[in-house]
Amino acid sequence: MPFYLIIILRFCIRKCDYLLIFATESIKTKIMKKLLTILMLMLALTAQAQHKQISFVEETKNWYYVYDEAGKKIGGLSRGSIGELKGWGGDFLVAKFYSFYRIYDAKGKVLKVMNVSDVGEIVGVSGQTITSKKGSWIYTWSKEGKKISVRSRN
Repeated sequence: MPFYLIIILRFCIRKCDYLLIFATESIKTKIMKKLLTILMLMLALTAQAQHKQISFVEETKNWYYVYDEAGKKIGGLSRGSIGELKGWGGDFLVAKFYSFYRIYDAKGKVLKVMNVSDVGEIVGVSGQTITSKKGSWIYTWSKEGKKISVRSRN
């Protein structure tokens, strides 16, 4: 639960406790139901806002700008800080920075760091997976950096 929702909830409960001292049980029940409804709506909106889908990444001279499915800019990442963009999936993107691949969420938070020598060369990023090749093997990775499958290139 986001920190600001916890603060709002604590504030509401303290105020309600004070105001409800003189209220009847039926009024207390109605007020608490309304508070719970408001809290659930806030949680739903927060969860929806956190899971933005990436539809496009614009590359400029110094920045990668991330856009959602509505065409709104949801983040910007400096080329100097993330390195070379290798691709993006539904709600994450992958960049190579020196000898590491970093997996970022749509807002630019690092989800996982993987060593290039372990992963090999990334050949594709799609949906919720990353595909790489290393020697004569093709690897499929989850966006969390976990190996899903391995198969021969032949």
